[in-house]
Amino acid sequence: MTEETRGSEELQEEELALESDEIIGKAFRWSLLVLVSVAAVVALIVWAISPREAPVIVEEAPTSLPRFQERPVEPPELPFRDITEEAGITFVHENGARGRKLLPETMGGGCAFLDYDGDGDQDLLFVNSTTWPGDAPDPARSRTLALYRNDGSGRFEDVTSDAGLAAAFFGMGVAIGDVDGDGLSDLFFTAVGRNRLFRNLGGKFEDVTDAAGVAGGDGVWSTSAAFADFDRDGDLDLFVCNYIAWSREIDEKVNYRLTGIGRAYGPPTDFDGDQSYFYRNLGDGRFREEAEAAGLHIQNTGTNTPLGKALGVIPFDFDRDGNLDIFVANDTVANFLFRNLGDGTFREIAHEAGVAFDEAGRSTGAMGIDVCHYRNDTIIGIGIGNFATEMSSLYVADGPNLRFFDEARTEGIGAASRQMLTFGLFFFDVDLDGWPDLFQTNGHLEEEIDKVQPSQSYEQPSQIFWNSGPEHHAAFVPVAEERTGDLARPVVGRGAAYADIDADGDLDLVITQVGRRPLLLRNDQALGHGWIRIQLVGKAGRREAIGAMVEVDAGAVTQRQHVLPARSYLSHVERVLTFGLGKEKVANEIRVYWDGATSTPQVLRDVASGTVLTITEEE
Repeated sequence: MTEETRGSEELQEEELALESDEIIGKAFRWSLLVLVSVAAVVALIVWAISPREAPVIVEEAPTSLPRFQERPVEPPELPFRDITEEAGITFVHENGARGRKLLPETMGGGCAFLDYDGDGDQDLLFVNSTTWPGDAPDPARSRTLALYRNDGSGRFEDVTSDAGLAAAFFGMGVAIGDVDGDGLSDLFFTAVGRNRLFRNLGGKFEDVTDAAGVAGGDGVWSTSAAFADFDRDGDLDLFVCNYIAWSREIDEKVNYRLTGIGRAYGPPTDFDGDQSYFYRNLGDGRFREEAEAAGLHIQNTGTNTPLGKALGVIPFDFDRDGNLDIFVANDTVANFLFRNLGDGTFREIAHEAGVAFDEAGRSTGAMGIDVCHYRNDTIIGIGIGNFATEMSSLYVADGPNLRFFDEARTEGIGAASRQMLTFGLFFFDVDLDGWPDLFQTNGHLEEEIDKVQPSQSYEQPSQIFWNSGPEHHAAFVPVAEERTGDLARPVVGRGAAYADIDADGDLDLVITQVGRRPLLLRNDQALGHGWIRIQLVGKAGRREAIGAMVEVDAGAVTQRQHVLPARSYLSHVERVLTFGLGKEKVANEIRVYWDGATSTPQVLRDVASGTVLTITEEE
């Protein structure tokens, strides 16, 4: 027998054995199934004829769970009234648009509330752009910056020329800070081209840009900026966002077009990014630019070009180590979170902290930005306004662990913000109930966007997301347009800021529009809630107390706010802190942490509702 024949017979025997095993296995499984079925029938009969016993009742301790909302929450009436004209505001923004569709025409301009003359009232400042070389001015639009003095009742007088601010340049945003420690607020303006610094001489301003060394490059496009004492040496340093490496020649050569519109405004993806500026205050009126040495230059590893396209910035001590970190909102590329290492340098940690991208891992068209303890606990929320079809971001972390998650959807912001193109954004307590709400102003870039995207419009309503308090799963509830009065009027919104302009305790709003007049909106809510307003005056060298934290205990709630007036988009809110008390009549305790959360607090007790406090730092 050959090896081949033997192998064939062995193979046949193995196959027959396998078939026999399979037949036996099937028979066994069927027999087992029949036995189980019979046993089940017998058990059922036994149960049916057995006597019944009373059920045993087990006492259980009640389970302590969060009390989440079981039905929709109805926000209160939160009406705002447009008082722009009756308040004396005549400013009309000039964006230089004459049909060429150059990208900077779409992005300005900022605004600010400040007490420039030290009389205790919040004055109002508007940043203006200008015409392109060779174009005639539009007589219906303003030609310079605009400063309005508040008479204390919410009526304003144009004092631009008298204050020395009748300057014309292609302005974008504003940052305000006492750079020389004399107790007066100085003004820094960003621009397409040279930036400007105006020193406050006591109600009048002088241009000290060149002497201070903060002009930047002639061809650089700067956007938002923020003063803060990043190195804790007692004077204010300056961070300046730079957007893209833009030039008119490149913009016109790209010749971006949309079907049905023709030439259109091109996206920032057509341009390289740029490195932002970091100016160290030398203490003698001069600044030194140290962004690269401080670790603030971030390169695109693929192209070896600057990665950042910065539009928004907020300084904040995210890790609670006493040093102010820097969050930068970048347009169409990853955001930056620069952790302050306390030795004059920073480390970029946005990816590991979870704030570089949205919940799906994508970069967004990030613009306006703010940060807040919106649940009145250790939770931190970072709000960012994004482009159309991108919901606003809400990065949330508990305490200083620097691990954030985008909770915009779960916290009630996502769906209602998705269709909007959001620029100015901030948290504020609109109804003074003690829970910070979220505001955002919206508006598209293209006047005829509805021709190519029917779901979009050039003018868009601003929005308030009302904070529904601690007992609900989602913190924020969109307020219906019919409940917000003139605030819901469609605008081409850009910069935005808040202040109490009429000394009634609640916070009023200003919204800028690109190429149009702003809206000054008076808060007319009438819910009868109490409030306390607090202005901090620090020691010499840091009188504006930027970075200080205030805690207010009222009833069972502890609120936390930080003196960080550079927020929103290109803009600056009032430096006074407003705490809503709801139905409480007294703040049981107020704690001021002058050096942030790490310092020993200065304490005040039993402060009555309706009080305006000025707290001076103890020596």
